[in-house]
Amino acid sequence: MLPFHSLSAAQAALGRNLTYFETLWFNYSHDKSNYFLYCHNILFLFLIFSLIPLPLIFLELFHVSGIHKYKIQPKVRLPSAEIFRCYKDVMRMFFLVVGPLQLVSYPSINMIGIRTGLPLPSGWEIVSQLVVYFMVEDYTNYWVHRFLHCEWGYEKIHRVHHEYTAPIGFAAPYAHWAEVLILGIPSFLGPAMVPGHMITFWLWIALRQIEAIETHSGYDFPWSVTKLIPFYGGADHHDYHHYVGGQSHSNFASVFTYCDYIYGTDKGYRYQKKILKKLKEEAKISEASYYSTAQDVKSD
Repeated sequence: MLPFHSLSAAQAALGRNLTYFETLWFNYSHDKSNYFLYCHNILFLFLIFSLIPLPLIFLELFHVSGIHKYKIQPKVRLPSAEIFRCYKDVMRMFFLVVGPLQLVSYPSINMIGIRTGLPLPSGWEIVSQLVVYFMVEDYTNYWVHRFLHCEWGYEKIHRVHHEYTAPIGFAAPYAHWAEVLILGIPSFLGPAMVPGHMITFWLWIALRQIEAIETHSGYDFPWSVTKLIPFYGGADHHDYHHYVGGQSHSNFASVFTYCDYIYGTDKGYRYQKKILKKLKEEAKISEASYYSTAQDVKSD
């Protein structure tokens, strides 16, 4: 809750007029508790997991022409009943684990100093903090993920997430309840190390979940804006991890690829890409040779 009861009081405290976005924030949040603002994450997560995967789910169900070639595992098609079961199981996890966890975790957010007041953070501050959050989460998630692929971690916990060897967007949070709790730690470390504004925290939670959905989408589009992000893994990188399945020891990264490269856990993936590239080149040469021969025969 903001300590100002009017716009004029807020402007007097800041010594300047509020910006447009600060005015919007004041009008919305000045009479709401910090706990209520924090609990917006529950609504955001529900909307993100329900809506963001839908476009690609429609592509999966209706076999839209021209899009199929971008599917990473084109021979695998999940029936609508299986897709709905995945969504239903994720929503059950959301209501029984994720939602209650959000409700009781506010003291930790308050302790590390996530603020809700004015002034709002600048665009540069938001972007720089989000970069830190992604880097910290990615590095720590890499090692937690590797631990979950040891024999005990996989059999007791992580195998649930690997039920989908060709993942879909709804399967991004599909996991054992213990894994949901464990992987919440890397997501919390960044904001704990570099606490910012509640709006930045909202953006972090939203963007991290959208990224996870994109990574599990099963489609690799060449025009995706994420292709412009250095060392970004994306769906193609993580899909190989699910494709190998079982106690896979390749492509553990959640966002970026540098950890897998540095620690040598992407050798299988890079070898596969090399072989596929070679096969495509040989196919092009063979096709070109065929048309050249056919043209020569036609000329004769």
